[in-house]
Amino acid sequence: MKGNNVSHHTYRLIVSCPDRVGIVAAVSGFLSRHGGWITEASQHADQGSGWFFMRYEIRADSLPFDDQGLREAFAPIAEQFEMQWQVTDAQVPKRVVLMVSKLDHCLTDLLYRWRSKEMFFDIPCVISNHEDMRDYVEWHGIPYHHVPVDRDNKAPAFAEVTRLVESYDADAVVLARYMQILPPDMCHTYAGRVINIHHSFLPSFIGAKPYHKAFERGVKLIGATCHYVTEELDAGPIIEQDVIRVRHDDTANDLVRLGRDVEKAVLARGLRYHLEDRVLIHGNKTVVFD
Repeated sequence: MKGNNVSHHTYRLIVSCPDRVGIVAAVSGFLSRHGGWITEASQHADQGSGWFFMRYEIRADSLPFDDQGLREAFAPIAEQFEMQWQVTDAQVPKRVVLMVSKLDHCLTDLLYRWRSKEMFFDIPCVISNHEDMRDYVEWHGIPYHHVPVDRDNKAPAFAEVTRLVESYDADAVVLARYMQILPPDMCHTYAGRVINIHHSFLPSFIGAKPYHKAFERGVKLIGATCHYVTEELDAGPIIEQDVIRVRHDDTANDLVRLGRDVEKAVLARGLRYHLEDRVLIHGNKTVVFD
C-alpha cells in the first residue's frame, strides 16, 4: 500500500438527487447533530436537468460511528430525498488495474506517480495484449498478465481479462493506451469504472490515428480526453480534457510527440478525480468537483 497524503482521516459523502428545497439543510443538519466536522464541501444545482450534486468530506474522528455506521444513520435522509449516494473511506486506496498495449508513456507516468506516492491507489496488476512492458512492470513488483487478443475471435481474451479484473477485486480499470475495444458486456458490467485516455479532443477525430487526421485537417490545437468507457466508441462521459497549440510547420510526428505529453497529464488528472470521488456521472455528462 502506498502512503496517504490526506492530512486527516476523512469520509466522503457523495450525493446526487432531484433538486428541491432543503437538501443542504438536511445533510448539514444531520452532520451537525452528530458533531460532524466538514473539511470540504462542494455543491452544484443543474438547472437544465433539475438535479443536485454534492460532495462532502467529513473528519472521521468527529463522528460517533465508523463509515458503515454513517451509512446506516444517513440512509433515512437518502431515502427521503431519493438520493443516489455513497460513503467512502479516504484512507482506503482504490484498487486500479492498468491495461496497456505497446505505447508506454501513460503507463510509465502512472507507475511513477504511484511509486512516488504522488497519487494514492493500489495497482494489483497490469494486463496487456503484448509482452513489451513485462520487465518494466515486474521491476515495480507488480504482476503482469499477457492476454493476447486474436483479431478473429476476441471473446476468449476478454473473458480472461474479465476473470482477472474480478479476481483482483478491482475498483477501477484504466486503459492506459490499451489499443483494443472492450466488448459491450464488459462496458456494461464495469460502467463508470473503466477510464480511457483518447488521444484527441473529443468529439473531434474519434477512432484510430486521430493525430494524423488532425494533421490532415490542419488544426491549430490538438488535445486529449479522459473519459469513462461505454459501448459507443469514444463517446462515454468525459472526465477531463486539455489541448496544446500546434504550428503550421509541425509534422504528423510532431503532433504525436506533443500530444503524448497532454495525454499523460489529462489521464493523471482524470484518474485523480476518480480516486478522490470527485466525479459524479449523470447521463452522459459528469460533474467534476475539482
